Amino acid sequence: MASDTARALILPVWTIPTVVLPGTVATIALDPEAAASLDGLPGRQVLLLPGPDAAVGVVARVPSTGALPNGSAVAIVQAEGRARVLTEIDTERTGRHAEVEVLTEARPTPRVDALHRELRVVLEDVADLRRSRRLPELLRTAASPGALADGAVAWGDADDDLLREVLVTVDVAARVEIVLEWAKNLLAELQVDAKIRTDVTEGMEKQQREFLLRQQMAAIRKELGDGEDDVVADYRSRVEALGDAVPAATRTMIDKELDRFERMSTQSPEHGWIRTWLDRVLDLPWGSLSDDTLDLGAARGVLDADHHGLDDVKDRIVELLAVRKLRRERDIVDAPGSRGSGAIVTLVGPPGVGKTSLGESIARAMGRQFVRVALGGVRDEAEIRGHRRTYV
Repeated sequence: MASDTARALILPVWTIPTVVLPGTVATIALDPEAAASLDGLPGRQVLLLPGPDAAVGVVARVPSTGALPNGSAVAIVQAEGRARVLTEIDTERTGRHAEVEVLTEARPTPRVDALHRELRVVLEDVADLRRSRRLPELLRTAASPGALADGAVAWGDADDDLLREVLVTVDVAARVEIVLEWAKNLLAELQVDAKIRTDVTEGMEKQQREFLLRQQMAAIRKELGDGEDDVVADYRSRVEALGDAVPAATRTMIDKELDRFERMSTQSPEHGWIRTWLDRVLDLPWGSLSDDTLDLGAARGVLDADHHGLDDVKDRIVELLAVRKLRRERDIVDAPGSRGSGAIVTLVGPPGVGKTSLGESIARAMGRQFVRVALGGVRDEAEIRGHRRTYV
């Protein structure tokens, strides 16, 4: 930035609470002293300073003044260029006056030109995201890199601290760097906002599309007389009623099968199978836990009352209950996702030796419900899952 000493001026000094940058037009309030300083002023030029101790301000022309409905005096100012305060001047006129030198920009260096091109690219992206009409006009009409930097931050309604920093930065390269960093941050924020809006819009469109498709499907089924709408709605309400009691992986599988069931025709051989599977899964006591009774003496009494002999088996069962009791007393908790400690008891032997009755005795001693599932003759997992679901 070069100074033009030939244009040293003696101007009234207005200290204003806002920052006005060169190339902008602003409306500012006038106190009586500032309003009086305009009387008889040649060219109606003033120096606007962003603070009482500021050394760099803006030379502005005051084309008109007026009053607000409440009687306050205001002035429209056109900021023309930066100026540095040389010295305070004592005059007979009203108000504060100073001798200033007007600062002009030097010829751009290659570095300034490179920063200027990068700033224009970033501002073009900002204009696209903001859908601004004023910013593209600024990009077309800005005569110099410094003018573009000033106009950009003024357009973006930057905070006063940034505006003040841009105003007092006389070096063009440093000023463009400051504005470039601000523009990049603004672009990043706009891109994040645009992505969030896109995701929300896509989510809403997907929900609306699914709603319309379900309505159409319901109308088609009504015409065909399938009458599955109430069944699907009942299944969905039962799934929602489970809440967080169902593990996430199980909930995902239930939703997947329910979606298949809703889309599937009643004539499909899988229709009945999926319905049976849903009934079985939703009838499971998800989230229902019984409190274990771990009284070793009472458990031994139940086992002795139900079974004569079998001392080795009953001793092993009591040992299992003793371990569970110790873990409870010591507050030992199984790791999340683990199978648990001592959760499975295997009783092996031919039919009629008391395996099932021992299981009933253990359940009665611990205060649990007993459920009997016969798996006699099962040789592989296909028979547990069901041949219909394994070999469709």
